[in-house]
Amino acid sequence: MGAQNGLIILFSVIVVGFLILDLGFLNKKNHKIGFKSAFYQSLFWVVISLVFGFLIFIFLGKVIAVEFLSAYVTEKMLSVDNLFVIMLIFSYFKLEEIYHHKVLFWGIFGAIFFRAIFIGAGAFIIHQFYWILYIFGAFLLYTGIALLRDKKEEHVDFRNNKLIKFAHKVLPFTASHHNGKFFFVENNKFYFTSLFMIVLLVESTDIVFAVDSIPAVFAISQNAFVVFTSNIFAIMGLRALFFLIENILHRFHHLQKGLAFILVFIGLKMFSPLFGLHISSFVSFGIIMFALVSSIILSFVFPKKI
Repeated sequence: MGAQNGLIILFSVIVVGFLILDLGFLNKKNHKIGFKSAFYQSLFWVVISLVFGFLIFIFLGKVIAVEFLSAYVTEKMLSVDNLFVIMLIFSYFKLEEIYHHKVLFWGIFGAIFFRAIFIGAGAFIIHQFYWILYIFGAFLLYTGIALLRDKKEEHVDFRNNKLIKFAHKVLPFTASHHNGKFFFVENNKFYFTSLFMIVLLVESTDIVFAVDSIPAVFAISQNAFVVFTSNIFAIMGLRALFFLIENILHRFHHLQKGLAFILVFIGLKMFSPLFGLHISSFVSFGIIMFALVSSIILSFVFPKKI
């Protein structure tokens, strides 16, 4: 068995095992996730991700390990950006805290499924048409510049949301959460609850953000193994991170600028070979970490005026 195949098996055991443990044993009942539990879960996924990166370093080499860490940090930043929209969804529907965990669990479960499809399709397309990376680069440049000028989550309008309107047209919905159920049968009629609608919105939000994150990670590495594992490890820690920093998310207002800088940098990097330039994975990782740390520090040094 090759080293990469062994790491894929280890990765699968960790992710599948935790999903089963989480849903089947740790969180059978709807309940609020406390700060301490969120902290330990966040720390767990960060440590697991770093250990996995270290194993990649040992068995696959330092270049692939640095690509994994760069992709992981970039995806983590994009995931935090995603949390702002999820908070808006929960606020709009006035979702009780005891249901936050359930919604995020199934949202992440769906995200794993859809990203596996997107990454598989992306890897195939790049293998067949390498020039598609230049389109990715142009798209990242456009997205990065757009983020510098605007915050996309500030313009989320749930009242005119097309997904909500379409779902209400084709599916029977109730305004109730119905004790945390996604659907129920009453008087021989089948109904979906508002909790199911919230999961649909969270899932659609992740798909929208994946349009940014997957090209960004493919721009860092064309290794499908690196792209998929870094994506999923970042997503698996997203739920715990939400509970950990949900009360201070608004303070990270400069994170958007740091993320925009990273997207612009990665986009420019994609075109560097055309000009005879080579930016190593180590330099890329250093620049990505600098942007992340700087945006966090600036957010606290220069707090947002209320």
